[in-house]
Amino acid sequence: MTPEKRVKNQIVKQLKTLGEDVYYFFPATGGYGRSGVPDIVGCYKGKFFAIECKAGKNTTTALQKRELENIAKAAGVGWVVNEDNIDSVREVLLSF
Repeated sequence: MTPEKRVKNQIVKQLKTLGEDVYYFFPATGGYGRSGVPDIVGCYKGKFFAIECKAGKNTTTALQKRELENIAKAAGVGWVVNEDNIDSVREVLLSF
């Protein structure tokens, strides 16, 4: 399992603790979607969220950064999660 996959698995564990109040999915671009779309997108209590998953010292690409900025401009919440701030997922969503 890749380090990024471990981060994704930890995020999913946190999302599942929120029960049926959270909707999320992993968009698959595969050449058909937009480049830079975050790894996990969803909705919690009527608020759109997007999470870009990274592992170690990996950082966002220019396209990923642009997508997160566009989400913020549209009043959604998007952020980067790695091993250092993995607990932020539940905290951020519960603050909605």
